[in-house]
Amino acid sequence: MLPIPMFFQAAAPAAAGAAPGGDMMMSLLLPVGMIVIFYFLLIRPQNQRMKKHRAMIAAIKKGDTVMTQGGIIGRVFKMTDDEVTIDTGEGGKLRIVRGMIVDVKNRDGAAAPANDVKES
Repeated sequence: MLPIPMFFQAAAPAAAGAAPGGDMMMSLLLPVGMIVIFYFLLIRPQNQRMKKHRAMIAAIKKGDTVMTQGGIIGRVFKMTDDEVTIDTGEGGKLRIVRGMIVDVKNRDGAAAPANDVKES
């Protein structure tokens, strides 16, 4: 005779005064709670990062200094819908896919200040 898995067996009689559906609710509470935690800790922040990245890429204009995922820094020379041509200096020009741009710096090429304190 084959053993019957536990979830196919009839549930043990509920204790006196306990709700019969209480065990089912308690067994579903943990997985639902884990899904909620994963959503707020992993899925939602990733969607927000993707949204900011898309907005940054859409705002790129000619003359901006950009950094690619590979670490190449250059000034935007020409743009199409899917590609950006950057001038890396000394006459070097590279065609890259827009999605590979990870950072856009100020037009003058200097990084934005790390804090809001102005030097006197």
